[in-house]
Amino acid sequence: MFSKAATESLMARIREGGKLRQSEKLNLIIQLSIPSMLAQISNVLMFFIDAAMVGSLGAEASASIGLVESAGWLFGSLTSAAAVGFSVQTAHFIGANDFKNARRVMRHGYIFCLLFSLVLMAAAVGIAPYLPVWLHGEPGIRHDATVYFLIFGLAAPFFTLENLSSSMLKASGDMRHPSAIAIVMCVLDVAFNFLLIFPTRPLQVLGLTFTMPGMGLGVAGAALGTCLAFIVTAALLIYYAVFKSSILAWKLDDEPFRWDNTFIVKAMKISAPMALQYALMNGAQIVSTRIVAPLGNIAIAAHSFAITAESLCYMPGYGIGDAASTLVGQTYGAGRFRLCRSFAHLTVGMGMMVMAVMGLVMYVFAPEMIAVLSPVEQIRTLGAEVLRIEAFAEPFFAASIVTYSAFVGAGDTLWPSVFNLGSMWFVRLTLAALLAPHYGLRGVWVAMATELTFRGVLFLLRLWKGRWLKYDEATAQTRA
Repeated sequence: MFSKAATESLMARIREGGKLRQSEKLNLIIQLSIPSMLAQISNVLMFFIDAAMVGSLGAEASASIGLVESAGWLFGSLTSAAAVGFSVQTAHFIGANDFKNARRVMRHGYIFCLLFSLVLMAAAVGIAPYLPVWLHGEPGIRHDATVYFLIFGLAAPFFTLENLSSSMLKASGDMRHPSAIAIVMCVLDVAFNFLLIFPTRPLQVLGLTFTMPGMGLGVAGAALGTCLAFIVTAALLIYYAVFKSSILAWKLDDEPFRWDNTFIVKAMKISAPMALQYALMNGAQIVSTRIVAPLGNIAIAAHSFAITAESLCYMPGYGIGDAASTLVGQTYGAGRFRLCRSFAHLTVGMGMMVMAVMGLVMYVFAPEMIAVLSPVEQIRTLGAEVLRIEAFAEPFFAASIVTYSAFVGAGDTLWPSVFNLGSMWFVRLTLAALLAPHYGLRGVWVAMATELTFRGVLFLLRLWKGRWLKYDEATAQTRA
């Protein structure tokens, strides 16, 4: 069932106009989702382990990272938005069996995204010294917060290349290499952080004591370790995308590269609403951090750890979302609009079921999940309480994640971005600002759960109405 040959055969049938039975559709969704889920989960485990390592240093170290974490997500999201503008075009060309133009789009993507990442890097370096102050962080954590954000900002080009290369491979239907390399990144991150965060110290394993070397860099070591892991991962992904892919490898081209502005313009049309959305969504996360910051270091750390723990539960949704984006993108490019709609509905339903189960797991094991991240009892108690509040919203969170990914695959990014922004700014932040003074961090998470449910309903309504799928009716009738 889970074989490369089976996946490639089914994907080829999509491009060639062959019929797919319902069982084959589900089979294909599972084959594409499982590797992507493993990649997403390994990424979360990486940050989970990072948080646990830093958590062992105390509440202030954890709070320093939690303070600037949402700002770091902003820069990462912008590189992701830039990559999507090109990967969606690539998926459409591959679906239409036009591999030559798929590779042309890819080359344009590398040039544009690398230049864009240099702009982001300069911006991160410029704001790093002031960011903790703007976020109302306590003086004792500002230095570590600045250093952590600065290191991540300097690594922006590598994050961008990693993101773009992974997106291109997924657009071609290759989920396995990005997934395997993501697991490698997790292992490297743990190893690098183990060496960089802690000082040289004696360790005891199986009754044997030995001296473990370490740099003792603390919070800075956590940032450096993660960035080094991303650098290695970016190199591996570029190698497979540019040199080894059976569809995307540049050696398959027999003509010299020529610049074409139409690819850039189309990428901007797709990416611009997403970039604005990511900027304002992460801006909302920063505002949310400002709402939490006055509640104290315990609340900041519990908030950060609960977000990390929750991500273990919603990453399967993103894995299924990757499959949705690939399948919808290629069927849309092939002009098979009924099949496109069918894949969207199936992936959304599967995502909601999986994340409903994960929400139940999160509710039951919330204390144990937070306990792994922090030895501080106050942080553990508060983190588990807010995590259980969020558990009830997970199915609707899945609806928004997977439906959004399906819409992106079809190039529909404007209204989904409006939904995300309106829901975040007018529902979550408004409720959080009203509830935080009276109910503390618990009120903030009630606002989050309410907003995620509301957002999921909006996306399901748009999916059901079908306005996201723009096509010519005559073409749709002949290319079902």
